[in-house]
Amino acid sequence: MKVTVVGAGAVGASCAEYIAIKDFASEVVLLDIKEGYAEGKAMDLMQTASLNGFDTKITGITNDYSKTAGSDIAVITSGVPRKPGMTREELIGINAGIVKTVSSNLLEHSPNAILIVVSNPMDTMTYLVHKTTDLPRNKIIGMGGALDSARFKYRLAEALGAPISDIDGMVIGGHSDTGMVPLASHATRNSINVTEFLTEDRLSQVVEDTKVGGATLTKLLGTSAWYAPGAAVSSLVQAIACDQKKMFPCSTYLEGEYGLENICIGVPVILGKNGIEEIVDVPLSEAEKNKMKESAAGVSKTNGLLEL
Repeated sequence: MKVTVVGAGAVGASCAEYIAIKDFASEVVLLDIKEGYAEGKAMDLMQTASLNGFDTKITGITNDYSKTAGSDIAVITSGVPRKPGMTREELIGINAGIVKTVSSNLLEHSPNAILIVVSNPMDTMTYLVHKTTDLPRNKIIGMGGALDSARFKYRLAEALGAPISDIDGMVIGGHSDTGMVPLASHATRNSINVTEFLTEDRLSQVVEDTKVGGATLTKLLGTSAWYAPGAAVSSLVQAIACDQKKMFPCSTYLEGEYGLENICIGVPVILGKNGIEEIVDVPLSEAEKNKMKESAAGVSKTNGLLEL
């Protein structure tokens, strides 16, 4: 199993690290345009192998896509990260050109690869890959909901004073501060709905804190977060590589599901060796349906800024 990660910055390096530590891939190729940068990150990570007990080979490459040939899965993290005060949507002008070039270069050498898009604005970048490549929709996956759901579960555990292993919850919709739809109606602590433990006001605060989770970290760090995004990507990659049939909310191209068409947006999917193997229809409350429509309208507006 060969996995390529394009972009050796904080998010890309974290992706490579978590994938390697889980030890399910034979090789991770880390590629960047900055001379020697990916090679340095790869060397540093390989020097942790004996300490962390993994045998995955990590190879660093400077802008030579021929070395990515034969990749089963490729992760696109390249692009400009957010700065404090920036929205994900403000990155579209720069990142669209980068993502289009990267996806084209990857598929030239690995035409059967499954692509996971991380670059922001993530839903629109995923849509861009759909519109500019010949890959079937099951092989193009936007990583957003998996990260947003992890942040939702973190906030729920915090509010409940519970271990996070007790918590289950999911976020669908657009990967943006205004577009996320945390499904409070389905969130549970050991199968008991969290509404049994939290007041309406406290649960509303959890939802709002989740939606601005990325912006909160960007303000604190001065740039985008990387540990949780890297971990989220590694979970998607592992589910595909190991044919786990696990459910994650991911940005996928919809053709009528959830009443939406011609859009990439976060919905629950089953991930296995073929990428997205099923789109799961989860019942939504009327309020959640309305929020999903609003989210889709926002994503479509951003998509309209693309030059396809």
